[in-house]
Amino acid sequence: MERNAKYERLKGYLRAFGSVAVAFSGGVDSAFLLKAAKEALGNQAIAVTVRSCLMPCREFDEAEHFCVQERIRQIICNVDPFLIDGFADNPPNRCYLCKKELFRKIRDAAVQNDIAEVAEGSNLDDNGDYRPGLRAIRELGVKSPLQEVGFTKQEIRRLSERLGLPTWNKPSFACLASRFVYGEKVTPERLNMVERAEQILAGLGFSQFRVRMHGDLARLEVLPDEFAKLLKCREQVCRELKELGFTYISMDLAGYRTGSMNETLPGRE
Repeated sequence: MERNAKYERLKGYLRAFGSVAVAFSGGVDSAFLLKAAKEALGNQAIAVTVRSCLMPCREFDEAEHFCVQERIRQIICNVDPFLIDGFADNPPNRCYLCKKELFRKIRDAAVQNDIAEVAEGSNLDDNGDYRPGLRAIRELGVKSPLQEVGFTKQEIRRLSERLGLPTWNKPSFACLASRFVYGEKVTPERLNMVERAEQILAGLGFSQFRVRMHGDLARLEVLPDEFAKLLKCREQVCRELKELGFTYISMDLAGYRTGSMNETLPGRE
């Protein structure tokens, strides 16, 4: 299907809701979905953003700015993930536990504002990895319009550029808890270490990256095209990450990829 026709189909799908609350993180997918919802439903489309220690401040600020620029009403839900039973223990289903609670909050916000449906931004490419959070979304009846209409990440980026969205070439982001080895405790202090470490890489101009935490070791994932750049500034990176509390700093030769912590799991849902 030609991309413009697919976008019109997406708007038609959203229009049938009558009103919708989009779970909005400020990322590529949710920004694209929110834009389509706004065009389809006008003021009957709202954004609901969860603010927590799992979302870097820069991401939250960008989400707020997007809603102001697009003149979309935004509701903020403050959530402490450490109050979610089992979260801090970081089991393999951590994402399920967390998403279940976060989307309950989002659904409650929708109900309180007389909004008929809740939608989130998963696309077709999200089906290829271990994502227990998607099960929580399905159980709560949250809609996934981009999957229903059949959008891939590449299509979303290309159409976002045509629509003039500032997020079209934004690096992919996932919640900070995804940086930890399953079974290792997640704490506010360790989350802060990871966020500050990734901010260092962002400040150095890396386009896509992750800092994975293995005990006191930081495993840096960057795109293979940027390996040479990382090696060139390795002394600075090592010094600044050690100042954050890391003892060892390594570069992953496989490079950046989503969900690399899932590679050790014997089975996936």
